Amino acid sequence: MLRKGERMVEIPLEELIKKTDSLFKLVNLASRRALQLNEGAKPLIEDDNPQAKFANIALKEILAGKVIFKQ
Repeated sequence: MLRKGERMVEIPLEELIKKTDSLFKLVNLASRRALQLNEGAKPLIEDDNPQAKFANIALKEILAGKVIFKQ
């Protein structure tokens, strides 16, 4: 549930899947990056929302091509 003043982040899922080639890789990559951010890693992109969640930042980083899945 959104709190007053919060807005839902719209991240295009189709574009994210194209970046990783599969939904499984996307979920794996985003969750690992979100954990890194939670542990203190610096974000690789600037976000205009200072209260952005780590998962949203991770997805935006993937969309921007800053985080990639290595095989």
